Amino acid sequence: MGRGFLGTNAPLTADLTLMVELGMGLALLVGAGFARRKRYRAHAWVQSTVVLLNLLVIGLFMAPSFRSQVLPELPGRLGRSYFALATAHGVLGMVAELFACYILLVAGTNLLPPRLRFTRYRPWMRAALALWWFVLILGLATYIRWYGVPFVGAGGAMLGWQQGRLYCL
Repeated sequence: MGRGFLGTNAPLTADLTLMVELGMGLALLVGAGFARRKRYRAHAWVQSTVVLLNLLVIGLFMAPSFRSQVLPELPGRLGRSYFALATAHGVLGMVAELFACYILLVAGTNLLPPRLRFTRYRPWMRAALALWWFVLILGLATYIRWYGVPFVGAGGAMLGWQQGRLYCL
């Protein structure tokens, strides 16, 4: 697999996954903004698209990576940050994705029986968005722990470290 484009030793697929996930996180915020402005149809399209696209990213890239690089080392190396971050990200990420799929089923379909549905959407959706962003931050932390800080390094870095602080060039 080729080397990525973020200036780390990550493979191309890891860099692409990180950028896609960050884009989806921003799209979820845009979708939340649609809901605040009572543009519910646009909100539904954005949030649904992100949740379904994330299923694809998980299935094609994240789950295979977790299965090959992390799972064989568990539980023995769970005390190491390399595996602990990835495990927390993987477990909470699946919880967030399943939670988001549940919300999609409740809000967008009549497939679930009434006893499994909720009517107060706002708290559920806000909780899902908060969890999603927490998992996204864990994913970024995992990327940094595994591969290093993006854009830092040789070849005209866009970001750098000076006196313990990150700065933009």
